[in-house]
Amino acid sequence: MNIDDLIIYNKTIPKREAKYADFPSNLSQELCGYLSEKGIDKLYCHQAEMFEKSMERNNIVITTSTASGKTLSFLLPVINEILSNPLARAVFIYPTKALASDQYRAILPYLEYFGDNRISAGVYDGDTTVNERSRIRKNANIILTNPEMINAAFLPNHSKFGFDFIFSNLKYVVIDELHTYRGAFGSHVANVFRRLGRICRYYNSSPQYLCSSATIANPVELAEEICGQKFIRVDKDGSPAAKRKYMLVQPPKIMGNDKKYYGQVQTTTVAADLIPDLVENDNSFIAFAKSRRNVEVVLKESRDKLETENFFGASLADKISGYRGGYTPLERKEIENKMITGVLRGLISTNALELGIDIGKIDTTVIVGYPGTRASFWQQTGRAGRSGSECTNYLILDGLPFDQYIGVNPDWLFKSGSENAVIDKNNLLIELAHIRAAAAEIPLTLDDISIFPDLGETIPVLIRAKELINQSGKFAWSGNSFPAGDFSLRNIDKFRYKLINKENNKEVTEMDEMQAFREIHNGAIYMHDGIQYQVIKLDLESKTAFCIPFNGNYYTMPGANTDIRIIQGNKEMEYSRVKVAFGDVNVNEVVYMYKKLQFHNHQNLGFEHLEKPLSKDFDTESTWIRIPDNVVMVYRRLLQESQNGMIIRNNHFEGLCYAVKNAAMMSTMTEQEDMGVVMSNNAIEISENFNDEVYMFVYDKYIGGLGYAEKVFDLTAQIVEAAIKMVGGCKCEGGCAACIGDYKLDKAMVLWGLKNLLEEIEAPKGIKLIEYAPSTFIKKQFQFNELKEKWQEFCEYMQENGDSFAKFLSTITEVEIDNRTLTLVLQNAFYKEWAMEETNRKSIINIISFHTDAPSGLQLKVRLEDTADDRKNVKNKLQRRYEDLVE
Repeated sequence: MNIDDLIIYNKTIPKREAKYADFPSNLSQELCGYLSEKGIDKLYCHQAEMFEKSMERNNIVITTSTASGKTLSFLLPVINEILSNPLARAVFIYPTKALASDQYRAILPYLEYFGDNRISAGVYDGDTTVNERSRIRKNANIILTNPEMINAAFLPNHSKFGFDFIFSNLKYVVIDELHTYRGAFGSHVANVFRRLGRICRYYNSSPQYLCSSATIANPVELAEEICGQKFIRVDKDGSPAAKRKYMLVQPPKIMGNDKKYYGQVQTTTVAADLIPDLVENDNSFIAFAKSRRNVEVVLKESRDKLETENFFGASLADKISGYRGGYTPLERKEIENKMITGVLRGLISTNALELGIDIGKIDTTVIVGYPGTRASFWQQTGRAGRSGSECTNYLILDGLPFDQYIGVNPDWLFKSGSENAVIDKNNLLIELAHIRAAAAEIPLTLDDISIFPDLGETIPVLIRAKELINQSGKFAWSGNSFPAGDFSLRNIDKFRYKLINKENNKEVTEMDEMQAFREIHNGAIYMHDGIQYQVIKLDLESKTAFCIPFNGNYYTMPGANTDIRIIQGNKEMEYSRVKVAFGDVNVNEVVYMYKKLQFHNHQNLGFEHLEKPLSKDFDTESTWIRIPDNVVMVYRRLLQESQNGMIIRNNHFEGLCYAVKNAAMMSTMTEQEDMGVVMSNNAIEISENFNDEVYMFVYDKYIGGLGYAEKVFDLTAQIVEAAIKMVGGCKCEGGCAACIGDYKLDKAMVLWGLKNLLEEIEAPKGIKLIEYAPSTFIKKQFQFNELKEKWQEFCEYMQENGDSFAKFLSTITEVEIDNRTLTLVLQNAFYKEWAMEETNRKSIINIISFHTDAPSGLQLKVRLEDTADDRKNVKNKLQRRYEDLVE
């Protein structure tokens, strides 16, 4: 396909001239001399402004464009201080090790000019040798590091190894790429800075904070949330910019023989057609894909085309490479060097290269699907044209609402402001992790409640767990573990899984549990640097998956089912004709199957069910919206069951969820993996008289929640109205993957359902309703209301299936069912206490819900059976032998 034929919009941003300012009067003459020697006789106006504001002891966040000289903006005040105070220390914090190493290269000219006796610097991370770490702690004025090292090395060891000198003389803390600190990562980092501030106060230091950020809607708010200090903003950009071209690319439509629209060609396919042309034209480029899987798909398909096109000549397939998380640091460094030296012409990357890592001069970017936020779009396209030369940027529009909305309304992308970055530093699990770490650094006092809001509730729990001891009103750490090493800053889930190549026993990659269940389940095809591996076994106990190289022509996508149970509501409101609530929920995500998709044409080659489904259970926050009864009844009577009874078709509840999720993501700075939207399971119950309330849940995909769902609660009106506009404004005739997620659904019915959230409207005329709805999305093996009679059969099935708790449940001979409550009749008080322990109770509820058509909001109760003689005999024996243990 010819890319020029697919361009539906182009925009040229003209060259921008620089705006200069003289050197500030309080900039040291030595530093002025260095700048003049480097050919810099004036500063950009924002650089001068930042220096002057910093001299007034302001904490500053700078938000000028990419390649605008932000590094020099925060280097000048730091080096100016060091030249006048040789004992001064500054810590530069970067979100990745690669970026810290890259920025160290930018500081080297200063070190060479002034000499080690005036300024010393070093990169302090997990790859730094012991001797180099010692040198840096002792001598370095500027320490470049990452949040993980602050968390696990600097703070826990503040009183030894020379860290006490660093904290006592800490003048500046510089945070680059501030906008990346959002979600779980940002919430953790905010707590790291709570602890950092606590340590600085202990050493009577009060560092000044200098931050740089991409353009987001709330940079000052984010900086203040992360650092716990007041900030001002510098945003008047004085840097020049080259002429920049932007092309919106719409993939070809897929039309059926019936002349109906069945979606569009995959963005990965279009990218794989464009990239060989860029290679052959000797362009230097980055192609950004939205997932690790898409990186590998684009890389493989592009290399295949380059191999084919150069069949009679030298292959250019080795001129491109992948770049993403999962590659080793050594692999990434080698790839970066090959780009800088010109060995490679282009990279296919995740947003790992969105940050300012130096990979040489780039003249083209290809964005394979809108990245989800305007901030990311400008960061990614900003990688091209940094040398001052004209550049071209392609955005290949995916068949998703964001992308198609941009295709119709490009001004939304080019003229509107950016989104808000959201964190929740008071997430209880995150805060608890850092309270434990803080206690091990310096004993806690009740004064620390100003830092950690939940300290009063947390201290008694930690004392009972014997992790804290009260020492005259100070609470010192008494646990055995190293608390700062008990968690990952990048996510809340502490469980990590490894993928091992069984042929050579080498590690391919590592990931968290939720990602593992989706990407390295049995039978999954996992791709790494264009090489395919087939997972042959996932061992849950050792948290290890084993794989072998694979040469097949397909990749896999997981299929999952999600059950949600309300724990408690925290606030609610009436919105138009629906009730909206926000609170705590329990989510049980079950990966039960996967589909095989052929490379190049992405044809579905079939489904495979997992022998044992993989279940991830966690508590989080959610907003839930009650769906009006008239919508529920009509949608239920539109449902159709597949021939094998395994799949429900024509499920307009899913279209409703799809539209609301994308509107919610557009209104918040979230991505697919941040937020989930599902209906309560009773949405597609079989009974015509079923009168349970049906809810749509918008939940955070993180343990404990991160504030996204609460933001949805606050923006409910905006989100519903945006969903109506996105569906109603789509160019398709009857519904497509872009607006409602499935071209087989009726767009008019989804739009009708959305509008009914605002006011009651009669259903469209002429719709065909069936008499009843099938029972569930996945046909369940057992009916909940028949469990009392079929309990033993149910238990035998669970044992055969290998479910946890199956053996325990098999010891129960009697159960009772009353509406949505299941009561287990147990033999003794210990079993009762054990079954009602929160983790066990939730697991039992999830097992029952997975294998039966249990109603939404299933409740579990237990009672003791009448004491039988044999139980008395057992107790008597125990009493005779252990009278001090058994009452």
